[in-house]
Amino acid sequence: MAVIDEFLITMLDSKGSDLHLHVGMPPKIRVHGELEPLAYEDITQEIMEQLLEEICPAWRWKQFQERHDLDFAYEIEGRARFRSNYLCDHNGMGAVFRQIPSKILTMQDLNLPPILKKICEYKNGLVCVTGPTGSGKSTTMAAMIDYINEYTSKHIITIEDPIEFVHKSKKSVIVHREVGIHSDSFAAALMGAMHADPDIVLLGEMRDVETIRLALTCAAMGILVFGTLHTNNAPKTIDRILDAFPADEQPQIRTMLAQCLRGVVSQLLCRKTDGHGRIAVHEVLLYVDALPNTIREGQIANIRNIIESNVGMGMCSMDSILKKLLAEGTITPMEAYMKASEKKEFVGFLDNK
Repeated sequence: MAVIDEFLITMLDSKGSDLHLHVGMPPKIRVHGELEPLAYEDITQEIMEQLLEEICPAWRWKQFQERHDLDFAYEIEGRARFRSNYLCDHNGMGAVFRQIPSKILTMQDLNLPPILKKICEYKNGLVCVTGPTGSGKSTTMAAMIDYINEYTSKHIITIEDPIEFVHKSKKSVIVHREVGIHSDSFAAALMGAMHADPDIVLLGEMRDVETIRLALTCAAMGILVFGTLHTNNAPKTIDRILDAFPADEQPQIRTMLAQCLRGVVSQLLCRKTDGHGRIAVHEVLLYVDALPNTIREGQIANIRNIIESNVGMGMCSMDSILKKLLAEGTITPMEAYMKASEKKEFVGFLDNK
């Protein structure tokens, strides 16, 4: 057993989500959102190099030494898979390992909004699943792909760096492609996918202009595209896509986005009041007739009105769900305030604490 496996198993047994390794400090694990040190001595540069090289394929280790950054998947047989990020900082080498659950949880297991099943039935367009790092975006998308795989016959291509959740084909045919192994980049893999007769393409991250452009092109061609962005809500997601492009291209991209955007599912994780675990909070924007004009005319502030006017069809705002959880006592006023989009609406709850 690799030495680093001891840390990872301790993390799993502690119900942690991430393992952090940095020179000059002991290993730390993230449990319910908070970092906790393990009972281990401070890691030296020499020990760090041994820990990281032991579990890294030789050709990947060479890449890391050349680029000083590396993402790959690591597995402890029978326990779990991990998204591994190697890095270098002013102290030397370091790494962060995030647990990828071995079992793909269903939408019911995750208590996701029922409207997400309707999104899974879309035939085409762009659906963005968004949230900050560690908010569970990949887990939510995996549950949605699992639902599609369970009930429909589709050709699904996933493009990730690295591959996280591995789906076994059920009614659908699922092809997993990893950037750096099966393709040089997200954009190159997406170009290839366009010629592979896909019904659905999942993009692990829309991280650059070319990838976003190709994602919009695929969606306009009649493919259903799921993509992730590091944004906290629907209006910021639309702004993020548009702002990725130079000013002279934004009118054209605005038109493309207006034509093909079918939904935005934003997700945050909030610590529970009792300190035992976290709960997911969602914002859902769906396509309605008013949405394309709102995007074309640049009236992004009206997105909030669209959501609030269509609660009956399954839309919901992040702030409304935070208020609901706050009223139930599930989360604290401070947690609600910190995660809210319109913080002034939550100041009163802090005063009444």
